[in-house]
Amino acid sequence: MKKYFVIGNPINHSLSPKLHNYWLKQNNINAVYEKIKLEEDEIENFILKIKKQEINGCNVTVPFKKIVIPYLDSLSLEAKQTKSVNTICFNDGQLIGHNTDIFGFQKAINSLNYKIQNKKILILGAGGVVPSLIVALNKMEPSEIIISNRTSKKAEDLKIQFNQINIVSWGEVPDFDMIINATSLGLNNETIDLNTSKIGKDKFFYDVIYNPKETNFLKLGKKMGNQTENGKLMFIYQAFEAFRLWHGVEPSVSEKILKLLDHD
Repeated sequence: MKKYFVIGNPINHSLSPKLHNYWLKQNNINAVYEKIKLEEDEIENFILKIKKQEINGCNVTVPFKKIVIPYLDSLSLEAKQTKSVNTICFNDGQLIGHNTDIFGFQKAINSLNYKIQNKKILILGAGGVVPSLIVALNKMEPSEIIISNRTSKKAEDLKIQFNQINIVSWGEVPDFDMIINATSLGLNNETIDLNTSKIGKDKFFYDVIYNPKETNFLKLGKKMGNQTENGKLMFIYQAFEAFRLWHGVEPSVSEKILKLLDHD
């Protein structure tokens, strides 16, 4: 039986095993998918197990999306663009790092029929998933991408990587059409301290977090009468692409899948 994992820290919130195991069963694939919490000094040894094929592949979540890169043989174009890996495959003796977050976010936004073109996008955070959001957003032609992060150095590093983005200080809220929470604030029901006095109506509050399904950030957006959406569709579509890379099969994305994940 083949073995697949998602690695991260924290990892308890991850619904990846629920989704992948459902698809594995549906497609009669003899494999199992589990989550495992690792410390940074355990990463190298874990990835060596994929090289030895004791493990067949893995997904990577916060805070390891950059940390895994030195242990891989090559990167896909998307992983090179973002310097971020969320899926590891073993092909022809090579460990290959992929980024399926770009596909996941773009597909999720398109399925909501929300038009990014010529809109101002404010992203809170500068870690793990943000390079993927920037690459995906750029394909959809916004008028501006603005980054706000608690530590300014991380934001400045992103500016070197993507020189077209703009940076504002943490807590500053410029005019925007869409605001994305890409921080981990919200996983444990924390509140993001936002000055809401200048935020008007007709905005789109998007949270990459999908569990809990309504963070305090989304509750705030809804209370102010704005459109809100969590990261569940992005999560499903990045998993869809990882599944396709590992198994050569496109799994189904249906109402049943949405309900399956809602039960947690």
